[in-house]
Amino acid sequence: MTLLHDQPKTARELEWLETIPAHWKIDRLKWSISGIFNGVWGDEPNSLEDIVCIRVADFDRTRFKVAEDSLTLRAVAAKDRMNRILLKGDLLIEKSGGGENQPVGCVVHFDHDYSAVCSNFIGRMPVATDMYPRFWSYVHAFLYAERMNVLAIKQTTGIQNLDADSYFNLKVPFPPFVEQRAIAEYLDRETAKIDALVAAKERLLETLAEKRKALITNAVTRGLDAKALFRDSNIPWLGKIPAHWDIWKTGHFSQVGNGSTPSRENSEYWSNGTIPWLNSAVVNRDEVTDAEQFVTDIAFRECHLPMVSTGSVLVGITGQGKTRGLSVVLSCEATINQHIAFITPDKERADSWYLRWLLFSAYNYLRAISDDTGGTKGALTCEELAGLRVPLPPLSEQRAIVTYIATETAKLDALKTAAERTIALLKERRAALISTAVTGKINCLSAIAEGN
Repeated sequence: MTLLHDQPKTARELEWLETIPAHWKIDRLKWSISGIFNGVWGDEPNSLEDIVCIRVADFDRTRFKVAEDSLTLRAVAAKDRMNRILLKGDLLIEKSGGGENQPVGCVVHFDHDYSAVCSNFIGRMPVATDMYPRFWSYVHAFLYAERMNVLAIKQTTGIQNLDADSYFNLKVPFPPFVEQRAIAEYLDRETAKIDALVAAKERLLETLAEKRKALITNAVTRGLDAKALFRDSNIPWLGKIPAHWDIWKTGHFSQVGNGSTPSRENSEYWSNGTIPWLNSAVVNRDEVTDAEQFVTDIAFRECHLPMVSTGSVLVGITGQGKTRGLSVVLSCEATINQHIAFITPDKERADSWYLRWLLFSAYNYLRAISDDTGGTKGALTCEELAGLRVPLPPLSEQRAIVTYIATETAKLDALKTAAERTIALLKERRAALISTAVTGKINCLSAIAEGN
């Protein structure tokens, strides 16, 4: 069992306790609640004992509340509901779960009137007398952002467990009740303004993504000549194409194949390897220029690995996630695993980037045909990729299309980067606002009174 530590607890506590208002108390976090009651998962719904069961997946980690997008019903017997029925104003703490990028210990506010319990990975925490629940949800959010929860995490066999005794022994500031309420109301109002700005930027990102996709699809399927004559392609996902474009099966102008994964138990296949080896994660990029893993010459010979040449297009061919059907241009020689197919086009007939953008446009079709294979795990086959019928303009036109896409998507990508930077700054501002409010650096009583 490992106890995760960033730095000594006392040092981290003192950093922010030294500057709180003089009339605020300092005490153990445990005095803000009246107890922690373990949740229950119950049984499959039976229409007789069904009740909403809040899961960790229902935690809104931005607003620190319980989301209601997809609530779960479970059958929980009356005897198992004792001390577990959630009351409006309860806090819920994630006791088990988490991960490297999202450690266990998140706390949210239950602000609903319907009957519910929480799952066995969650603890119900009624707040103590004269404590304002919403204020304490912000205190826990501050502690989480500062990673104070990490000090109390114990990890065994891949799952994180929060040591509640350790966590609730943290010293925190206790403002008077009237200030707790003022701080919560101030933060609800001000964070809502920031959240609205973030939502607007996120809608912009969605619009930019849609515009980017439409731009690429239009260019690779209809060309750049607005005066061109069109004919029906007789390809299900394509529609009409310029009349002078040809239709080819991918396998008629390309080599198509896939790779394998040498046994990890054989050190001769991996130790001091020099041959780049790629897995399906690379298809989430636009271009592959290097590798993170390498196999040996022995593995290359004995495991029948292909050496995929520069200028090939790699396609994810397995899995239920989004990688199946995604493609990427390979700009270095490498070998690949069995979850990727390579398409190496004849350079005299097809431009690699044109082919990649064409496959990008065919993504939904590739997903559909691979879902029709009948297995529990969707998969594309090399045969399906080789038999895929695609439009091929003259090579010079393909290259003009690729140049156009590069130029126009660069403009959209710059707007995307700017929007993402703004979102990051807004989120930093939001976190800083919570920090300054719960540590008394903002007079929220005055701010509420003045409407600022």
